[in-house]
Amino acid sequence: MPETWFKVRWPDDTVSRCYSPSSTVTEFFDAGTAYAVPEFMRRSREALTHASERVRAKYGYACSASAAQLAEIERTATAFSGDDTAAIIIEGFEQ
Repeated sequence: MPETWFKVRWPDDTVSRCYSPSSTVTEFFDAGTAYAVPEFMRRSREALTHASERVRAKYGYACSASAAQLAEIERTATAFSGDDTAAIIIEGFEQ
């Protein structure tokens, strides 16, 4: 369950380096793919919740860093939620 970082390019061209406690995040996103904001948010919630639950299964507690990352993603995404043309690109993964 290696921790994995994924780079997100927001519609305003800023880039965030996001954290997942598990490499399973790569099962929810494809590098180089653009996602509409609602789809990106759905996948982010699913991926980071899944990763946190893997930590819980192994160590007996959820990953607070995963929850914090999801909260940060949700805060950033709200700026683009009203734009139907906005797309978020997954630039890649690092372990």
